[in-house]
Amino acid sequence: MTYDIVFVVASALAIISALGVILSGNPFHSALALIGNLVALAALYLLLQSDFLAAAQVIVYAGAVMIMFLFVIAYLGGRATEPVRARPWWQTLAALAAAVAVVVEVGFAIEEQAFGDGASVSEAFGAPQAIAASFLGRYVLTFEATSVLLLIAAVGGVTLAAHRPAPREEGAVSAFEIERPAPEVSLQAEVVDALTRFDVVRAGQVRDEDGET
Repeated sequence: MTYDIVFVVASALAIISALGVILSGNPFHSALALIGNLVALAALYLLLQSDFLAAAQVIVYAGAVMIMFLFVIAYLGGRATEPVRARPWWQTLAALAAAVAVVVEVGFAIEEQAFGDGASVSEAFGAPQAIAASFLGRYVLTFEATSVLLLIAAVGGVTLAAHRPAPREEGAVSAFEIERPAPEVSLQAEVVDALTRFDVVRAGQVRDEDGET
């Protein structure tokens, strides 16, 4: 019973946080949602009795990697959400075609999958020896390519921060600003301001009826 509850909660958190990553317009909020997604995946690893993999997920990805992401976002500051410039029509068309292709591929994969009993997981799943054999053996090129990709992302963030940003539209709010409504002046404050306001006249100057010296 406890297993089912933890699985449902972790799965729901993983889905909600993943949607928060791609739907949030604020990069800082997206990074926080990604941390929640990684923690949810770590909980799923714990359900598979892979304590080492869950700890590595939290320490390496939710910890070190996300700290790097947050550092780059903080380094960019308000420039992380610069106004979107006009893009060519073919880029929009290519993005829509790619999205449709991904949806069709996912639907085809679900249609062809025979959902039955869950896969059997051996006791060696998630063990340090098995992870080391995968990372440094069969998937060593993929592992190193991912490391280089993260490095390129960090260097790209610093490079973007070094350039002068485009002028921001009037009234636009940056990533780390909160849009606060303008305070409304009450009638009592207007009356008090009118009663306590007085003109300062310097020595040697005389104001006429129109207020001119």
